Amino acid sequence: MKKIVLFASGSGSNAENIIRFFAQRAHGEVVAVFCNNPHAKVIDRAENLGVPVVVFDKEALHGESVLLKLRAFGPDLIVLAGFLWMFPAHIIAAFPNQIINIHPALLPKYGGKGMYGMHVHRAIREANETETGISIHYVDPHYDEGDLIFQAKVPVEAHDTPEQIAQKVQQLEYDHFPKVIEQLLLGVNKK
Repeated sequence: MKKIVLFASGSGSNAENIIRFFAQRAHGEVVAVFCNNPHAKVIDRAENLGVPVVVFDKEALHGESVLLKLRAFGPDLIVLAGFLWMFPAHIIAAFPNQIINIHPALLPKYGGKGMYGMHVHRAIREANETETGISIHYVDPHYDEGDLIFQAKVPVEAHDTPEQIAQKVQQLEYDHFPKVIEQLLLGVNKK
């Protein structure tokens, strides 16, 4: 059984979707959710599904504490599902090609520091883009610059609001993110 550790900062709808997906699979399971926000809804979602939660602060992330706790869980894959902090280089080095992230746009467009959530969808609306989507990529020491694993697109209609764009992108996340994680665990698309 392959082990997945999720990192999340907010509501945790992607995290819950991934936990539920792997609860029905024989070859992978979410063994923990790491969260940097003690008030995040993802904590309740994970606990309600029986997944242990580790809450940490910036000092723990950039020190040895989070790394030691991660090693104790022994993950085959670390998945950033709405985690907003820069991931530290020492953890990336300890888990080479085992950390992935999802971004709510078609990278390299609309990536980088400060480009997350509604900031991305508003920028896409303001630029009058005709399509957007999701990018799943390996994590490196820079925001949204790791090697791409998968992208999926959705059209942006002229009348779409940023909120409607967000709904379309979120549906892509729900449809594709767990399946891409599963493929990586099975050795398909592995770097």
